[in-house]
Amino acid sequence: MQHAVGAPLPPPHQPGHGPAAGWSPAGHHPGQPGPAPAPGFAGGPVPPGAPPAQPPQHPMAPHHAPGPPPQHPSAPHLPGPPPETTGHVQLPPGGPVAMPSPPPAPGTPDPAATTLAVLLIGPAGAGKTSVAKYWADHRRVPTAHISLDDVREWVRSGFADPQTGWNDHSEAQYRLARRTCGFAARNFLANGISCILDDAVFPDRPVVGLGGWKRHVGPGLLPVVLLPGLEVVLERNAERSGNRRLSDEEVARIHGRMAGWYGSGLPIIDNSQLDVAATARVLDDVLARSIASPPQW
Repeated sequence: MQHAVGAPLPPPHQPGHGPAAGWSPAGHHPGQPGPAPAPGFAGGPVPPGAPPAQPPQHPMAPHHAPGPPPQHPSAPHLPGPPPETTGHVQLPPGGPVAMPSPPPAPGTPDPAATTLAVLLIGPAGAGKTSVAKYWADHRRVPTAHISLDDVREWVRSGFADPQTGWNDHSEAQYRLARRTCGFAARNFLANGISCILDDAVFPDRPVVGLGGWKRHVGPGLLPVVLLPGLEVVLERNAERSGNRRLSDEEVARIHGRMAGWYGSGLPIIDNSQLDVAATARVLDDVLARSIASPPQW
């Protein structure tokens, strides 16, 4: 039998003794002749002044090395690392995210220095992703951006393309992506990192409504609606490509249904005449009011 090229040579093996200490049994081949005995074992020379070496124990021989006595199954175990952490990363708690507390000092709370979970709602072409990225980039506290569309596109083979319409397949993938985003948001928040999520949430469809976001993130999620005029979203949609671009008819239909957010009690930003930076500043103002007086949803 030959040893594989590059594999370690087997250790010295003496009659009546098992493998040498530190040697993996998987790399040892019984019956294969080994090299000369190591010093101090089975007749090998011992250097002057060196203490006599102890031969390795046979696998079946009693082991007398000092060590902790075996514990009875009912004996208490030493405490290990807390189960809710992995390394230094805190895992999200089982409960939903609570509403952020306003600062004790009087005055308007500063959302730029507060750990928040924000849900940016709007039709295709409203500028949700651009505003969310800019807002996250310019905060004074660590902030993550989580886009539901990006998470949906993690599915490569078998992706439910929104251009093919809404069906059971696309609904299942949407629910899965929303649950994934919710867990990610709670994970970031548990580690002191704010997050902003964006999604086209409809006011009249429970499947793609706010209930799922409240269930997966919690009532502490602050929803804000971006709703520019129809001409603006049609123009922005025309600049898209791939499966992110929808037909004009679909964009108009979605935009019309988003109008149901008026009168819902949620804050609405008409960013038809605002660029991304100005919209982000208005978003901060809206969030400051939401922290001081959380919306009911």
